[in-house]
Amino acid sequence: MGRAAQPARAARPRDAASVILLRETGTAVEVLMGRRRKRARFLPDIYVFPGGRVDTVDRCVPGDRFRLSGETELTLRRDTPNTSPLALALAAIRETHEETGYLLGRTTSGDVFDSLPSTPFWNACREVGMVPDVAALDYIMRALTPTLSPRRFNTRFFLADGTGCRGDLLVDGELEDLHWLPLDDAFHLPIIDVTELALTTARQRWQGRTLGPCPATIPFVHYVRDTQRIDHV
Repeated sequence: MGRAAQPARAARPRDAASVILLRETGTAVEVLMGRRRKRARFLPDIYVFPGGRVDTVDRCVPGDRFRLSGETELTLRRDTPNTSPLALALAAIRETHEETGYLLGRTTSGDVFDSLPSTPFWNACREVGMVPDVAALDYIMRALTPTLSPRRFNTRFFLADGTGCRGDLLVDGELEDLHWLPLDDAFHLPIIDVTELALTTARQRWQGRTLGPCPATIPFVHYVRDTQRIDHV
């Protein structure tokens, strides 16, 4: 008899970050979403929030120049102790800029850029005299791609107010049909279950912004033998 087939080794998850941008327009709340291209290797033709993996430059920015909100940093350190909270936050803002044209930043001056990298993203920041506003990010959820997926991501979802963004929305970028739409309408787009939970969580957090500190726990979506589990950590 032949030898039993060995199970495929699970791909190592890559750290990633995504931003859910919401804004109020009159009596409605809108969310920014776009569709991944048909030829994308991961989630083709599916609507998503801007985001992507953490890269090397995100991990090399001096930590003394930026401060996350105390609650966000505390939750990130507790939830993902082996990954820099600042790297995750910077990746979230960088990816949002690259995919949407928007910069979630704050005005700065002086020599703050002297110790920062020279990359397309950081050079764009220099041009407008702004640095990423990591304090504007609210950490609301984490999701780990199933074990058998060929590409796996350990994604942290952040919430931010889109009215604080600067720049023009891209019309021909990485995401197709990128646009603002009523938050309730987003649930009817072609989305995956993780995105649906992120929308629900973002809406709850948005509605409770004036009610005090962030919740003590956040949803963590992961899979056990391909069965989805949602824990609160």
